[in-house]
Amino acid sequence: MHAIRLHAFGPPENLTYEKTDDPVPGPGQVRIAVAAAGVHLVDAALRRGVTPGGIWPAVELPTIPGREVAGTVESVGEGVARSWLGQRVSAHLGMVPGGYAELAVTGTETLHPLPDNVSEGQAVAVLGTGRMAMGLLRFAPIEPGDTVLVLAAAGGIGSLLVQYAAHRGATVIGAAGGRDKVEAVRRLGADLAVDYDRPDWPEAVLAAFGERPVRHLFEGVGGERARAAIGLLAPGGGHVAYGTASSGLGGTELANPTPEEQAALGITSQVALGPALFERIGGLERLRTLEDEALALVGDGVLVPLVQEFPLADAAGAHRALESRATMGKVVLRP
Repeated sequence: MHAIRLHAFGPPENLTYEKTDDPVPGPGQVRIAVAAAGVHLVDAALRRGVTPGGIWPAVELPTIPGREVAGTVESVGEGVARSWLGQRVSAHLGMVPGGYAELAVTGTETLHPLPDNVSEGQAVAVLGTGRMAMGLLRFAPIEPGDTVLVLAAAGGIGSLLVQYAAHRGATVIGAAGGRDKVEAVRRLGADLAVDYDRPDWPEAVLAAFGERPVRHLFEGVGGERARAAIGLLAPGGGHVAYGTASSGLGGTELANPTPEEQAALGITSQVALGPALFERIGGLERLRTLEDEALALVGDGVLVPLVQEFPLADAAGAHRALESRATMGKVVLRP
């Protein structure tokens, strides 16, 4: 098979397209002919030798990166029902990489059969990304009539949150960077889409909805954009932080205000990362439940994931685009 291999930590160019041995499914495993492989910011951090959040094991080189795949089961190992053969499935490989390849091996316990109306690219988009979006809703359940502000609203997680909030009957404000992304957020169903690369974007929100209108703020960017958004929270509103994209890979500039600042503003602030997320959802083993929820919402047409595709051979280009914030939605590699 062909796969992307990483022999040394460093820039995207270190991701090389090579021919390598086909993986062999062991007992309880299947081999998937990969039609779509997900690319995540965590992949880019691991490529550089960074283990974000303290929950990822050190990468042993050489490695085939990637942990999100969708495709067709084409071989089964010992003890696996042959009825899996030919089924379209998606799977999160967990802590074991190997997704950036034409073939991937995983246990049957990770498999999600795909509805006919869900593409492999869409299925990949609601594995790690979709389960994160569903997990964030455990911190701030959205009710009809709420006003919700989503930062990075054209990204993989943000675009799902915008659609879900609109489905729930909330008033949705989506903030993203640049004209094309703002237009994409508007098409996703946001009532107001603003360019948060403009310093006056909070004024546009205030002009549309009045002073401190936001009930729920979801943001994975940190930095000045997040701090400006926190100032838009209404008394009793809540801030949910899940990343620090504006401070780069491995950055730690979360924007959560201090307890004193929260008290002064009359708001709450929660960090939905690592152990805090696992505790809220009921344990690490509950991640699959979140994947099921997200996939069901895609099958029902509630969520239509944004997908931006690259050829498998251009994994380096996909990483460059993702790290430079030049992508929209979920980045997917196509073998």
